[in-house]
Amino acid sequence: MNDYQMGAVESRFADIIWESEPISSALLAKKSEEMLNWKKSTTYTVLKRLCDKGIFRNDKGTVTSVISRDEFYSLQSENFVKETFGGSLPAFLVAFTKRNSLTREEAEELRRLVREFDEKEGK
Repeated sequence: MNDYQMGAVESRFADIIWESEPISSALLAKKSEEMLNWKKSTTYTVLKRLCDKGIFRNDKGTVTSVISRDEFYSLQSENFVKETFGGSLPAFLVAFTKRNSLTREEAEELRRLVREFDEKEGK
């Protein structure tokens, strides 16, 4: 399994790629200098690390994503629930709602998701 983890700064860098792809590595270095105050060498080091993790690809100077931003954050969420709550989504929701109240809209969205799941499962 690939290591799909990123720190906060890597996430900001990844957002530049996701928002601009396909992007040349030269333009990426320029944007990273402007937005993150990085040197070109820092850009290429971090890009290589994220390519090695299987998140991005640098093919002949053109950088593209291997997984989308939505896929990445879905995997992050799944891993967090697995590692922190033993994979139990209800345990996560209980912990979350102890300090954060759900809005009426959020509660209805959860009900809708459960109804859709039940319909797919034929219940």
